Amino acid sequence: MDLEQLWQSTLNEVELQISRPNFLTWLKNSKLTHKENGIVFVSLPNNFAKEWVENKYNKTILSILRNFDDSAKKIEYLVENKNTLSHGIKQNKQKISSDAEVRIQQSFTELKIDPETGLNPRYTLKSFVVGSSNELANAAATAVIKDVGKKYNPLFIYGGVGLGKTHLIQALGNEIKKEYNNKIKVRYVSSEKFTNDVIYGVRNKRMEDIKDKYRNIDVLIIDDIQFIGGKATTEEEFFHTFNALYENNKQIIISSDRPPRFIPTLEERLRSRFEGGMIADIGYPDYELRMAILKTKLQDRGVTLSDNVIDVIASKVQKNLRELEGVLNKILFIQSAKNTELNPKQVEEVINETIQQPIKNLNASQVIKAVADYFQIDVNDLTGRCRKNTVAEPRQIAMYLLREMLDMSYPSIGEKLGKRDHTTAIYAYRKLSEEINKDQNLNQKIIAIKDLIQKE
Repeated sequence: MDLEQLWQSTLNEVELQISRPNFLTWLKNSKLTHKENGIVFVSLPNNFAKEWVENKYNKTILSILRNFDDSAKKIEYLVENKNTLSHGIKQNKQKISSDAEVRIQQSFTELKIDPETGLNPRYTLKSFVVGSSNELANAAATAVIKDVGKKYNPLFIYGGVGLGKTHLIQALGNEIKKEYNNKIKVRYVSSEKFTNDVIYGVRNKRMEDIKDKYRNIDVLIIDDIQFIGGKATTEEEFFHTFNALYENNKQIIISSDRPPRFIPTLEERLRSRFEGGMIADIGYPDYELRMAILKTKLQDRGVTLSDNVIDVIASKVQKNLRELEGVLNKILFIQSAKNTELNPKQVEEVINETIQQPIKNLNASQVIKAVADYFQIDVNDLTGRCRKNTVAEPRQIAMYLLREMLDMSYPSIGEKLGKRDHTTAIYAYRKLSEEINKDQNLNQKIIAIKDLIQKE
C-alpha cells in the first residue's frame, strides 16, 4: 500500500467517525506527504486547520491509521505552504478574495458545532417561535428540562419536513446544558451518524467503544429515527442503548417525520418503547406563526421588509418553514444584488419560480434527462462513471433535484448516478441547498431545469 492509498483508506474510516461537514472543512484537502522513523507527516492547507485537527481529531486519526500501518507511532501535521489563508488575513485583510472570505466564514460556522455534544448553539428555545401548531411539543420540551429523565421519557416529536423538529430538539439539548451548568452529559446525533458508528464498530471490532459512546451519557437526542428502520444491526444496537439509558433514568429524545405506529420497517419492540413515552407532533404552521417567524428572522438579521411583502410570503409559502426561510433568503439576496426593494408582485413572481407544484407521475429518468438536455451532455455520462469536469456540476444538480423533487433516498440517488456512495449524494444535496440562495446563477440553472421537467 503506497502513501496515497494508505491515507485514502484512513480518510474513508475517519469520515464515518466525524460529521460530513467537519470532514470536508478540515480533512478534504489533507495529504500524507512522507513517513520517517514511525512518524507520519500529514499536510493541511493552513494553520487554522492544523491546530483544529491536532486538537480535535489526532487521536481518532492515529488509531485508524494504525489499523492499516502498525509501524505508525505518531502524526506530525504540516502546513502545505507558508502563504496560508490565515497568514494572509494577518498581513493584509483587504486583499482576501470573496471566495476566501466565504471559506473563512464556513470554518467559523463549523466551529460553532460542539464536537462533544454535536449541538449547534444557534438553536435555542428563545429563537423557536411558538404557535398553535407546535405549542404541545414546545410545552413537552420545557417540561423535560425541569425533570430530566423522569418526565416524558422518551420524548418523541414528529412532524413533516422543514417544520422545526431539529431546531426544537437541539434547542432542548442546549437548554439542558445551560440549566445544569454542563453537569449533564448531552449528545445529539442523526440516525445516519448513529448507523455509521455501528457500521464502523462492527467492521473494526470496536463495538465496545460505540457502546461506551452512547450509553455513558445522560441525554441522548437522535434525529430522524425513521431511517434506522429495516437496518437490523443498527436497530438491535439502538434497542439495547435505549434500554440501558431508560433503566438508569437517562433522558431519550427522538424525532421522526411520522408517529411510531406509521414507521412500517421499525421493529415492534422499538415501536412499543417509543409509544411508552410522550408523543408530540409539530403541525403545519398557521398564517400568524408564519408571519411571526418571518419578522423574527428579519429582526435577527437587522433588515426590514414592508408588511405587504411579508404578507405575500406568509400567504404563499404555507407548509414548510425551511422553504419559508429559503424564499426569504432569496428575496433578500435579489434585493441586495439589484440594490432595490421588490414590490409584492415581484415577490410573488419569485415565490412562484421557487416553489412549484409537484408533478404527477414524475420519475427519476425524467429528472436525469432534463438535466442532461439542459447541459447538452449524454445521459450515459451522467449515470455512468464519467469523471469529466463538464459532468461534475450536472451530476450534483441531478442529485439535488432527485432528492428535492422525488424525496429519493441517498443510497438510491448514488446508485442511479454512477453507483456512487450515498455520502456523495448527501454532500451534493447539502452543498446545493446552501448555495442556491446565495448563487443566483446556480438558482437560475435549477429553475430552468425544473421548467424543462414541467414541459415534458
